[in-house]
Amino acid sequence: MRLFHAAAAFAATSALALTLTACGSDSGSSSASDSQSSAPVASPATTASSGAPAENAGATKDTGSSSGAGGTDTSSAGAGRCHTAGLGFSFGSGDGKVSSSDDQQQLAVVLKNKTSSACTLQGFPGVDLKSSSGSWSLTRSSVTPKKVTLTAGSSTTFTITFLPWTQGSGTEFKATSVVITPPNETTSTTLTWPGGSLLLQDGATHPGTYTGPVGG
Repeated sequence: MRLFHAAAAFAATSALALTLTACGSDSGSSSASDSQSSAPVASPATTASSGAPAENAGATKDTGSSSGAGGTDTSSAGAGRCHTAGLGFSFGSGDGKVSSSDDQQQLAVVLKNKTSSACTLQGFPGVDLKSSSGSWSLTRSSVTPKKVTLTAGSSTTFTITFLPWTQGSGTEFKATSVVITPPNETTSTTLTWPGGSLLLQDGATHPGTYTGPVGG
């Protein structure tokens, strides 16, 4: 009788222990599942963007360093417009002499910053050819002007494209000088025209003689 009660008690105790163990396993499994489902999942896009700031930071630093080293952006930021009085004018084709052939030709005009400070130029200069019989204001090319920064002592150019006159080609324009007015200025400078006579086309829609922009 006592043996039966002891066996029964042992069996009951074992069953209770197994029940508690099973409950503990279910509880732990449920907690782990909940934890995984509630945690944020990083998508490939999120992962890629998380690394981007470090790369961008380096690029920004390099860009700033490069800009500072070149000095162009720094000088142009506070530079004012170049004025006629602060510029030197000359021709850029060697000694300034031009061929007398009847082909369309180009003559470079050099503008040099004579001041101790940087300045900027942007646009078309005014170009007027002078002769004993009158004046011819040249039309502009179709080139888009760009902003040019001249540091102290540096130079830039613009180009006069022209069509020389030949016997029987049309009206002769005997140019003797060229008056140049820098962009946005009202004061001019005069240089001796280095070429010969030009074919006068002052009324033409697309003349063979015209001027380009500074730096173009």
